[in-house]
Amino acid sequence: MPKWSVRRRPSLLLGAVLLIVCLPVLRRLDWSGLGASLWRSRHLGLRADGQNFKLENSAFWIFGGSVHYFRVPRAYWRDRLLKLRACGLNTLTTYVPWNLHEPERGTFDFSGNLDLEAFILLAAEVGLWVILRPGPYICSEVDLGGLPSWLLRDPDMRLRTTYKGFTEAVDLYFDHLMLRVVPLQYKHGGPIIAVQVENEYGSYNKDPAYMPYIKKALQDRGIAELLLTSDNQGGLKSGVLDGVLATINLQSQSELQLFTTILLGAQGSQPKMVMEYWTGWFDSWGGPHYILDSSEVLNTVSAIVKAGSSINLYMFHGGTNFGFIGGAMHFQDYKPDVTSYDYDAVLTEAGDYTAKYTKLREFFGSMAGAPLPVPPDLLPKTAYDPVTPAFYVSLWDALNFLELPVTSENPVNMENLPINGGSGQSFGYTLYETTITASGVLTALVRDRGQVFLNTFFLGTLDYKKKTIIIPMVQGFTTLRILVENCGRVNYGDNIDQQRKGIIGNVYLNDSPLKKFKIYSLEMDRSFLQRFTADKWKPLTEEPVFPAFFLGALSVLDSPYDTFVKLEGWEKGVVFINNQNLGRYWNIGPQETLYLPGAWLDVGLNKIIVFEEKMAQRIIQFVDTPNLGQHEYVH
Repeated sequence: MPKWSVRRRPSLLLGAVLLIVCLPVLRRLDWSGLGASLWRSRHLGLRADGQNFKLENSAFWIFGGSVHYFRVPRAYWRDRLLKLRACGLNTLTTYVPWNLHEPERGTFDFSGNLDLEAFILLAAEVGLWVILRPGPYICSEVDLGGLPSWLLRDPDMRLRTTYKGFTEAVDLYFDHLMLRVVPLQYKHGGPIIAVQVENEYGSYNKDPAYMPYIKKALQDRGIAELLLTSDNQGGLKSGVLDGVLATINLQSQSELQLFTTILLGAQGSQPKMVMEYWTGWFDSWGGPHYILDSSEVLNTVSAIVKAGSSINLYMFHGGTNFGFIGGAMHFQDYKPDVTSYDYDAVLTEAGDYTAKYTKLREFFGSMAGAPLPVPPDLLPKTAYDPVTPAFYVSLWDALNFLELPVTSENPVNMENLPINGGSGQSFGYTLYETTITASGVLTALVRDRGQVFLNTFFLGTLDYKKKTIIIPMVQGFTTLRILVENCGRVNYGDNIDQQRKGIIGNVYLNDSPLKKFKIYSLEMDRSFLQRFTADKWKPLTEEPVFPAFFLGALSVLDSPYDTFVKLEGWEKGVVFINNQNLGRYWNIGPQETLYLPGAWLDVGLNKIIVFEEKMAQRIIQFVDTPNLGQHEYVH
């Protein structure tokens, strides 16, 4: 920050910030044309100069916003980034989810919606700098905090430590990731001006050697830009690392009052930055929808900037936990996250403007001496005609054409199933079958929800609070089935090492362990859905046997538009559109609609598959407004 005070010389500050905010655009009109002769002049990069940031020899303030490429359809990346730029922000921040990029050990995916390099280059094209947060742990309300579940195949695994089994996996991942990231750094002509070392480790703090190891792992692989840590107020003192700038995460002005004192004590006189100013909050199934008033957001952002701090808005645009990627919290109770990552952020889940956007754009625009870019028009929404599924297939019938089950003397948890090249199962459902000949008390430890069936008759559900169920009288050999759903691994807290899913340990009937299981992996990915060929479906002319898959067709006559799927009268399940997994629905709320991007629809007929666990009203509705609680929308 310049030596003159914010309070004494506001006009000078506003003029200075104008130059800073506009700097990326002025210096990089055509990123595709950056050649060696131009980027050789980049020597210093972003650095600390006393209490100020400098980029080369110019004062620099970071006005950032978080957008996660893996939560936004690729076709909409540009729209979201243009809206970020038009809000007066100059920096994009994003996490990198290890579990999505290395779904099986040694198999990497940086294609389609996971094309990290394309996302970073697009940010540069739009005129944004980038702060990269590569983990390996990212939290971010994603399953296991972004760590791949196959790590838990090791019974001795100690995540986020220097345990050899963990560091060997991190090293291989970083070898692959950093080959993509290093060329995109500022000193190589790219937009990346800073890289975060892990995430909120001060709140975990299990191994004092871990953060130095991650720092060295980044630097040894060519990361040469400014390094940052990020912690909340409680974890800051334990998260500081020599040679790495500490930043803080917060939401209220009351926390801000302690911010300067804590940072000063932790690292002396350094530039201040709020890496995560929480513009809203995430929701859990069965809980409320969180809303943070736009005036409060504006007041806190203004106070942070007036305190001489750079800032990043988390989230600027939250997006969606498509598929099964959402995480969970488990302190007193287990609480899985909803599919929407709307977050009550500056942009809605569908990228629409809110009152927060309007007020923040005015605030950041007031610090500019030239007009900000014009915000893009809103993407149109529509309410399509309802669809009545015409076909269905029971899960029990579907077992006949799915992958052959694993046979095992004892139950095997999801991660340790001998499938997917030795990487186990990460997401979805797992079905356990065995034969019983007696009634009594069934006891099992399931993670997270286990529906119990005798043949096809539903008996009840096992979960964290209910570990036993009564088996009524049976005659002869009877099939016992337990359908277990991974509702999301914990993404924050001390118990991440205990996040194995499925059935944990033995299943007991009258205190005797049951044996000889068939175990079906129901990941519900594209290869799974491709087995549902046309000849497998039955006309829906009778009452279906649940759980069941339902098939319908959405007709789109003109250009496809965004819409929201509403399953009123259905209970719990998953929706697929053209084999894209939109995520879970659950009638306990607060989320009542699923976001369906128009970019994923085709002109003509679109295949809709709904997996419903218990009850279906036969009609799938499409509405043009989400039902998640009320944003302060701007139309």
